[in-house]
Amino acid sequence: MLRNVSAPRALAWGVTRAANEDDPQALLHAEGERLARRLAQTLGGGEADVARAHLLGLSLAVNLVNALIPTVEQVTRHAGRPLHAHLIGDERGRAVIETVTLDGERHTRLPVDDLLDSALYRAGRLHPTVAAHLSEAMTGSEHHATRALAACLKSAPVLDAIRRQLTALLQK
Repeated sequence: MLRNVSAPRALAWGVTRAANEDDPQALLHAEGERLARRLAQTLGGGEADVARAHLLGLSLAVNLVNALIPTVEQVTRHAGRPLHAHLIGDERGRAVIETVTLDGERHTRLPVDDLLDSALYRAGRLHPTVAAHLSEAMTGSEHHATRALAACLKSAPVLDAIRRQLTALLQK
């Protein structure tokens, strides 16, 4: 399910994040805000563009992480090595997807910023396909932006990156 993040809620999350750094959802939204700043620099120009980039960054972070966590659990269960995946904070206060075995032993950790970078960027620049979808999302109505965002999330570079991350998690 594609989640659309509204501006008033996004502002409230920024306040919540500062108040509770240990809250995994607040940490995830902080990653979305960092991504939004990068997107605003790359895609935006005016104040309206910054607001749209902010919503896109939050939506991308939330949707990618919320898609990966249950996928990790389902794939590992079907592979016969079930793992539980959840979102935690690391020693830097950044969001991390952690997998643990059924015994509660830590298996692997994937920083959310690494996931976002691998899904959206190549050599420090937005992947051309991702850039095209996000540029389209920066213009037009909210409905148009939502469709472009969904197309971005379903694009080959994003799905390939998620597949690579899943493979890496299973091999460890």
